[in-house]
Amino acid sequence: MSDFLLSLKNVSLAFGGPPILDGVSLSISKGLRAALTGRNGEGKSTLMKVVSGELEPDSGEIVRAPHLKTIYVSQEVPRDREGDPAFNALSGGRRRRQILEEALLARPDLLLLDEPTNHLDMEAIDWLEGFLKRQREMAVLIVTHDRRFLKRIADKIFDLDRGELSGWECDYSTFVRRKAELLADEAVYWERKSKKLAQEEAWIRRGVKARTTRNEGRVAALKKLREEFAARRSNVGTATMRLDTAAPGGVSVLKVKDVSFSYGDRPIISNFTATILRGERIGILGGNGAGKTTLLNLLTGRLAPVSGEVVRGTNVEMSFFDQLRSEMKPELTVGENIASDRDEVSVGGVRKHIYSYLADFLFTPERVRTPVKALSGGERARLMLAKLFLKPANLLVMDEPTNDLDIETLELLEEQLLAYKGTLLLVSHDREFLDNVVTSTFVLEGDGEVKSYPGGYADYIAQKARNAPKERPDSVQKPPPQPPQANTGQPKKLSYKERRELDALPEAIDKLEKEIASIREALGDGTIYRREPDKAQAIAARLPLAEAELEAAVERWAELEERS
Repeated sequence: MSDFLLSLKNVSLAFGGPPILDGVSLSISKGLRAALTGRNGEGKSTLMKVVSGELEPDSGEIVRAPHLKTIYVSQEVPRDREGDPAFNALSGGRRRRQILEEALLARPDLLLLDEPTNHLDMEAIDWLEGFLKRQREMAVLIVTHDRRFLKRIADKIFDLDRGELSGWECDYSTFVRRKAELLADEAVYWERKSKKLAQEEAWIRRGVKARTTRNEGRVAALKKLREEFAARRSNVGTATMRLDTAAPGGVSVLKVKDVSFSYGDRPIISNFTATILRGERIGILGGNGAGKTTLLNLLTGRLAPVSGEVVRGTNVEMSFFDQLRSEMKPELTVGENIASDRDEVSVGGVRKHIYSYLADFLFTPERVRTPVKALSGGERARLMLAKLFLKPANLLVMDEPTNDLDIETLELLEEQLLAYKGTLLLVSHDREFLDNVVTSTFVLEGDGEVKSYPGGYADYIAQKARNAPKERPDSVQKPPPQPPQANTGQPKKLSYKERRELDALPEAIDKLEKEIASIREALGDGTIYRREPDKAQAIAARLPLAEAELEAAVERWAELEERS
């Protein structure tokens, strides 16, 4: 039986500008474990949709094996499902995991995963890695910015660059090295071509008459060289963002004293004490719904603790990167979100034109004039960074900054954070990003317990393994944990009180969602700050509390529903 599943032959697709796909060819067979790489905006998601059949190309041929079963999991968190209140009540991370579980259990011939690790916690990412490694019949094509996930899963790379697709029979680390060599060779090639063009243009401007056959040939060669340069699709360049640090404050940035926070009888944080010093880079780890964002809001004063206190040091200037990108106003343009109605911004005390500043974040003048609602996920992430970097701060707070960034921009952000002289608080599910950036971690380990570990994610895992109790030789080996749907144990039945609680939660969740939407809408209208400043301050203070209550309510609903 043939292993052939699908092939693309000379497929092209454009949306009014240069082709997104320009004569792309691709072959997929059983057992493929491949990653599709490329910068934001190169067309990776477009190619995935063409492969899945969701998009038809302008030209080219697509051949599929008979009865080919393909499942495409897009990078967007799935919206509410009609008539499925259980799914609709789940958090973004839980929705993502359920969609992935359904896709994997359906056993497709070809599985297309677009940024599958977005919104997943680390336990879920490890689970997904293990499942994909075991299922060798299924072909898998993945778009991901998670370098550790990519390194562990992919043994072939498809690279989409300026409309053209190339295949690399190697792992990701080898691909990175070879691609860098290729780009260096390309730069040398075009530098030589550029010098040749300049020489020939100088020759023609001197007025040499092309009467002889030899000179006519030289003029024809110059014309061809001009056409070659006109048709060239240049590399879009590299973001050149620069993170400024505000004047340093005191040695102690935050003192956390016996801080506790809970929702009803469910503890989120219990008696947490810590001192955060100037220059520390702290990662915050925990599963979906564990309370990472709640802890971040407590540390930064967005949320008041039930007991205990957080004391801020002297001259602390804070900037906050919000994973929901809620500070962006979708109806306004990129430029208006950065500079309102001005055409200049101040960067490190120097005035800079808005086009010039945003070019550092790979926004062309046309994209600067584009409404935010039309941007891709990666462009929105870069725009958030552009806004964040305008404000010098000595305390930088980042909640999932890596979602939707391409790997090149992600690595540049790493470099900036490593050079940053201030203090960093970071929530991220990107294990390699954490290992490369943070100096210590706060880990939410359940039942309100928060522990501090030196080093990044890998250091935390190693320390946890060393501290695990040693199993007695005669003890029975426990089976590995199973995905939620595979658990055949009989959960403890709900009590009468818990049944009433479960029945009341959907209405409470709906009420909280409407309240949060109303608050965001009110704050999105900037006039409330001028008309009713006290009211604006009150509802802004209520927002993180309502979000935390919603998170807790959804988690509690899921827990009770599973046992019902």
